[in-house]
Amino acid sequence: MLRLFSPIRLGYTPAFVFSGISACGCRPVIGIKRQFIRGLRNLRSEHKGCVATIGSFDGVHLGHRAILQQLRDKADEYQLPSVAIIFEPQPQEYFSGEQAPARLMRLREKVEALLEEGVDRVLCLQFNRVLRSLSARQFIDQVLLDGLDVRCLVVGDDFRFGHDRSGNYQLLQQVGATQGFEVIDTHTLEYVGERISSTRIRQALEEGDFALVESLLGRPYQITGRVIYGQRLGRQLGIPTANVQLNRYRAPLSGVYVVEVLIDHKRLPGVANVGVRPTVGDLVKPVLEVHLLDYDEQLYGLRIHVEFKQKVREERKFASLDQMVKQIHNDIAVARQYFAGRQFDAGTR
Repeated sequence: MLRLFSPIRLGYTPAFVFSGISACGCRPVIGIKRQFIRGLRNLRSEHKGCVATIGSFDGVHLGHRAILQQLRDKADEYQLPSVAIIFEPQPQEYFSGEQAPARLMRLREKVEALLEEGVDRVLCLQFNRVLRSLSARQFIDQVLLDGLDVRCLVVGDDFRFGHDRSGNYQLLQQVGATQGFEVIDTHTLEYVGERISSTRIRQALEEGDFALVESLLGRPYQITGRVIYGQRLGRQLGIPTANVQLNRYRAPLSGVYVVEVLIDHKRLPGVANVGVRPTVGDLVKPVLEVHLLDYDEQLYGLRIHVEFKQKVREERKFASLDQMVKQIHNDIAVARQYFAGRQFDAGTR
């Protein structure tokens, strides 16, 4: 079997187990533990026989959730586990590099969101030279048949796969008819007359339209990450920040924002900057810096969830640190005005 995935650092074992009831209220098929599986080499005999879907699922928005509902319904019908097949990097990132569209989610966030939506297993394949060179029929044979023994596949009728995108929905139906697996088309979900898509959400984020973003996602947009040690410049200036490394060349939004930060089931008000800190001038990749209002406890090492509520301004380069500090205090004032009258007494979710 081809080795299609090299080990990467995710904080998960090759078969990360998710237990309990998902956010959608779904329980896994009896006897099935929800799992994240890295590559075909980590598939075992107990993973054979499933209902699967394939996609990028960037953002896990309402359109994706409609597909996942189809997946769960079919899995219930077949009484088999449901599997979402994803790729890392995403195919557009492999081919376009830094010019690829900004991600709405990092891999860990995506995996957790898929599992919380009731998917029993997430299979992640590394999109590399080996995988891209597979013909459409080789992909079907090695991944869908030999790897997973798929009994039903839920994909859009515009789905293309294999070397030079030679495979399509019709080929899947033809092979399914001879190999004994069903192929069904996915539903398309619209909002205000337009299809819900990751591209539409990225555009709304760029425009600062967080009401539209929430309507398309079904939840507020957030970035999740672990607080790291920085230069502590903010603390030296009297404006301490929690820094979260985004580990990507592009973020789906940039600038200064009013935010709410979720920490250990507490909801706290704050103001955040997403960008490369042009005044300091020491970054290539963007970083998320969050200043919590009237809060000065240590957050290093904690995983926080930052929800974006309102855009304050674009990121800019200042002529001096004094000018920058003055502007940050103005940003904080805007955030205080936004939260005026709201109670955050340890702010339970």
